[in-house]
This record gives sequence, C-alpha cells and structure tokens, in this order.
Amino acid sequence: MSHLEVISVATRRERKLFFNLPWDLYRGDPHWIPPLRIVQKELLNYKRHPFYDDAEIQTFVALRDGQPCGRVAALVNHAHNRQYNEQRGFFGFFESIEDEEVSGALFDAARAWLTERDIEAIRGPVNPSLNYELGTLVEGFDEPPWFMMTYNKPYYDRLIKQYGFRKAQDLYAFWGHVRILDEITQRLDMLSQNIQDRFDLVCRPFDVKRFDEEINTFLQIYNKSLVSTWGFVPMSQGEVKKQAAGLKQMIVPELTTMAEIDGKPIGTMFGLLDFNPRIKEMDGRLLPLGFLKLIRNRKAIKRMRFISANVLPEYQSWGIGIALIARLVPDILEWGIQEAEFSWVLESNDLSYKTLKKGGAKITKQYRIYDYGPPDTTANAKFMK
Repeated sequence: MSHLEVISVATRRERKLFFNLPWDLYRGDPHWIPPLRIVQKELLNYKRHPFYDDAEIQTFVALRDGQPCGRVAALVNHAHNRQYNEQRGFFGFFESIEDEEVSGALFDAARAWLTERDIEAIRGPVNPSLNYELGTLVEGFDEPPWFMMTYNKPYYDRLIKQYGFRKAQDLYAFWGHVRILDEITQRLDMLSQNIQDRFDLVCRPFDVKRFDEEINTFLQIYNKSLVSTWGFVPMSQGEVKKQAAGLKQMIVPELTTMAEIDGKPIGTMFGLLDFNPRIKEMDGRLLPLGFLKLIRNRKAIKRMRFISANVLPEYQSWGIGIALIARLVPDILEWGIQEAEFSWVLESNDLSYKTLKKGGAKITKQYRIYDYGPPDTTANAKFMK
C-alpha cells in the first residue's frame, strides 16, 4: 500500500521539490506555460519580495512513496484583513495529481496552519494576491493562456469543490480580433472626441523620457481606482516599486495611454505583448540570456493582452475609458497587432463585462476563485452575484 505524507516545506531540498513539481505534472502538455523562474521564487518568498513585508506564507508538498504529487501554499495577507476587518486566510500555488486523497491532504495541512493563527475562512487560489496571477481555469482548455494568466488541469475545479470550497467569484478573459476595430473605430473616434472636448481631456502615450515616473503614476492610479473592486487591496509602496521595475522592461510605450485633465493624470490604459510562446521556448529561464531572447524583435509579436484600464474614482462616470482605448487604436494597427485578450474581468464588474460584450469581444476563458468556511460578510459581498 502506498504511503502519502504532506510536509511543511523548510529545507532547500524541500523547496526544490515544491518548485519543480509543475514541470513533472505538465510534461507533454502543449498548453502549459512555465512560470518565469526568478519571478516565481520571489512570489513564493523563496527569494525576497515586498509583498511579504506584510504577509505570511507556508508552502506544503505532498509525497507519495517519497515522490512529489501535489503542493499548496497557505497565506495570511494582513493588509487584506485590516482593510476588510476580517480573519481570512488564502491558498495559492496549488497543483495536484488527479487524486482526491492528495488534494484533501494538502488542504488539510493548509487549514491546520491557518487554524493555528485563528483563521477559519479561506479564499483562493491567489498567487499570492489579487494583484498577481490568480484563479483556477474552469473553461477554455483548448489553447495556452496569455501572458501572466493561469493554466491548470481540467480536474482542479472538481478537486477544490470536493473538499468543500464554493465559488466566490468568476473571472473572464475576452478575446478580440483586429477586425472588430473596422466596425467600431469611426464611432469610437467620435465618442472619444466628444469626451475630450467636453472635459478638456488630453490622451497621450507614456513619455519615454520620464518612463520610470510614468509607470509609477500608473501604479498609483491603479491603487486608487480599484478601491471598490471585490477583494482588492492596494499594493504597498514596496510592491509598487518592485512592479514598476518589472513593468519597465515589458511595457511598450506605443501601447499605453495616459489621460490628463489640466496636466493631472486621471486615467491610464496599457497592454503587454503576449510573451508566453517565448517563455515556453526558454522554459522560464531569464538567466543568463533568457531576458534578451524575451524582448528581442518585439515587433514580431502580434498578440497583446490588455491588462489594465484604470480611472480615478471621481472621473469614472465620464466615459474616460473610451478615450483611453481610442488613442491606442492607431498605434495598435501600426504595430500590426492581430489579436488581443482583455483579462481579467470579474463577473461583478458589470460595466466592463457588458461593454466588452457589446463591442464584439468573445469570452474564451473562465477562471474561478473559491471560498471555504464562514460566508463573506464584508462590504464587498454586495458585488457578488
């Protein structure tokens, strides 16, 4: 009879077992994209990351007869609990073979660790928060994920629900082909011009000469614009600095928009090129030369993911988003972008959901966040369907 155990990761060898498991689990899967190894180690707190200045994590790995067969991380995000005045833990970085005994033992271990901290309610998967990769893919397994989106085995939803987790929110990825622009560009330009004239709005790309400042401004607007979003917790200043350094290497200035009124930035929008095919080719290795391979000849990449469109709360009813995307359209066409993904969109984000549907975008992937334990009683519960 086989022997199953779940160990609390502590040693360098155990970290290696935890970290390397996905490469074994997804071997031969044409749709799996390996994580950027350096980034993944930081998000696991195996290398320092500012998120953990105000959070805790413990990773667990399941071994069957000494061989790794599953993993999970238990997390406490103190900033979340302060903001929502609750005691909630999180799980993330979950992987498992198709075996309820394995997944159950992993969740038991994570729950026990959280219970020691007087935490009964659990949410996830977040890797490690809503500001990073998150969610379990439940629909859309026929093609690889786009840049910085998750992928998993189709049976994960069943394993998680069998343990007793229930759906908290679904998230959607919308896909669109450049052909959509042929149908809406004229109307988009007209609406955008009306908005710019009415509010004396100026839309421009990020200023390359002040790129560091521009990225930092985007992150500050991001933090302020999402205060009413379900489950959102602003990034700390340390996280903002860390994210800005990473985005500087990835953002293409032409594919960005900054909206200003009287010189004050009030909204931003940008997309990132879909680097995933290159990451797969590099097997997630940025060193020693992987990063150069990643960003070489970026013009050859014809797919992009729209990650963020953010407007300060006091301007969110003005239609600024229309002007943000209208400014991008000529540069998108000049770059030669053929396809775009708009992700992710919470099911409770009724405005974005309906706008994308009305614009002709198609839902191609669906992700899920789950809750376990006491029901959500926070103010954000009102956003749930």
